Amino acid sequence: MFAIIETGGKQYRVEEGRHFNVERVDAEAGAEFVLEKVLLVNNGGNVTVGAPYVESAKVTCEVLEHGRGEKVVIFKKRRRKDSAVKRGHRQEFTTLKVKAISA
Repeated sequence: MFAIIETGGKQYRVEEGRHFNVERVDAEAGAEFVLEKVLLVNNGGNVTVGAPYVESAKVTCEVLEHGRGEKVVIFKKRRRKDSAVKRGHRQEFTTLKVKAISA
């Protein structure tokens, strides 16, 4: 059984027992987090597609940890202008573990 969910403006394919990283969510580590924006549910070949979301479907997850990704360096240089800007960014994420998918 798997589902396709939407969170943080991105879509993820999730299965029970799997870990995955999403954009940071406001929940403490160890807490339970429910994702209700379910786009598709496949239950052993029985596929349910939402328009846009599947009603009464939800994915229950456990928040494992919060973290920050690798640094991305943004460097802009304007030739012959003696101008350069160097910036860095580390995206924050939350690691979730899928406990149950209900449709």
